[in-house]
Amino acid sequence: MKRLTKSAKDRQVSGVLGGIAEYFGIDSTIVRVIFLIFAFAGVGSPVFLYILLAILLPEPSREDHNYSDSTTYSRPRSSQARPRKEAKPVTKEKEDDDWSDF
Repeated sequence: MKRLTKSAKDRQVSGVLGGIAEYFGIDSTIVRVIFLIFAFAGVGSPVFLYILLAILLPEPSREDHNYSDSTTYSRPRSSQARPRKEAKPVTKEKEDDDWSDF
């Protein structure tokens, strides 16, 4: 069963327009351009509708996420993480480095 939800992968602000594009099977850029045209032309109140949909539309379920997608960020595993570098203490080498003139 196909449901209208926010997008998990195609988010710019809250995923509303990406979710609409996924629901209808079209490119999200087309939906965003149509939204901008309506917003600038003053047709209805698309900004109010967007805020309403951002509140009312449910987040996608866990099985809708495609975690194998290369565009999503994944944290490195602890075995892949680089070792932390230690900071060197700051020491004053010369006494003539007086910045009080400024």
